[in-house]
This record gives sequence, C-alpha cells and structure tokens, in this order.
Amino acid sequence: MNVNINELKFDEKGLIPAIVVDAVSKKVLTLAYMNRESLEISMEKGMTCFWSRSRQELWLKGETSGNYQKIVSITADCDNDALVVMVEKAGPACHTGSDSCFTHPVWESDELREFSYEGLMELIAGRKSERKEGSYTTYLFDKGLDKILKKVGEESTEVIIAGKAEDKKETVYEIADLAYHVMVLMIEMGISLEDIHRELASRHVIDHKVKQEKMTK
Repeated sequence: MNVNINELKFDEKGLIPAIVVDAVSKKVLTLAYMNRESLEISMEKGMTCFWSRSRQELWLKGETSGNYQKIVSITADCDNDALVVMVEKAGPACHTGSDSCFTHPVWESDELREFSYEGLMELIAGRKSERKEGSYTTYLFDKGLDKILKKVGEESTEVIIAGKAEDKKETVYEIADLAYHVMVLMIEMGISLEDIHRELASRHVIDHKVKQEKMTK
C-alpha cells in the first residue's frame, strides 16, 4: 500500500532527506532534501525537484545543467521520515561533474569489497584504453571483434552444455564466463549498461501491455 504524502514526517524546517539512487547501477548519487512542495512537483513531473537549503528556493535537478533525473520510484523508510528516490539519470549527479556526489573513500574492507557490474565495465573499459600487458582482457581487445565474437559463441555453447546436464554449479560458472565476454563485446561496440537497461525496460512495458490485452479479451 502506498504511503500518503500526509503520512510523511517532515522535520521542524519542513524538510525530509531524499537519498537519490541510480536505478540501473544502484549507486547512491546524492543526498538532497525535499519539502512538501518539491515532493509534489517531483511526483507531478516525474523528475526530481529538491529544496535548496543554501539558496532557500525550489531546485528542479537539471534545469540549468540539463542533467535531469527521471523518477522510477519514491519509497519512504519505516518511520516515514526519509525517502529513497530511484532515478534514471541523464548526466552527472554532482555539481563537480562526477557521476555521484560520494567519491571520497573513507574506509573499505579488503575482504568484503563491493562488486558491481558497473565497476566491472569500468575495469574492462580501462583494459581497452590502457592495454595492460599480460591481461586476458587486453588480449581480447588486441585480437579484435572477431575473436571476441568467437569467445561469446564458445561460452554460449558451454552454457547450453552445462544447462542440458542440469548441473547448476557448472551452469552458474559458465553464465559468469559468458557475461564477462558479452561485457567485453559491449565495450568494444560502445554499448553501455544503460542501453541494455532501457531496452529491457521497454520490453517490460510491452509485455505488461500484452498481458493486459489478453485479460480484457
């Protein structure tokens, strides 16, 4: 059940913190504040609108920079006094030009380092631009598109063989290999995770419409 805006708990200044998260990468982009009016504008326009505490005015993200944030969802926490805003961004979230405002590491566990597809894509892209010697990824880029496509084909076959054998562990292993080689192909062809996300999202909408049509017949 959706929370009514009247149930939200704004602070003594009429503000509520809004944690903005990239819907694709799940990376935290920024921490901003909304008042009731900016939240209503955000919900009406489907784009993030905040209250600027420094300028004491409404601030539609991207109005001057063009880096708009289309809202996927807004979720309140258990106390209704904080929000998580999932967005699809059209450019950097930070005024410095950075993808996220959170760019200064303070501490990180050596054993529990966070994995992300975005991070892996950045690593692969780095191998293409810098061509680190001895790297398998560099080797694939050096060999070119035909070699990369051949490896994608080989790994696809390995997934089929493992799946046919109903070997879950081996299938997981081979899918991971396939995913890696597909990501190498993506970097080679200039395809981003956002491109794939948008394509899958458009298919989800189409599938939803098809289901609705079937239900009305």
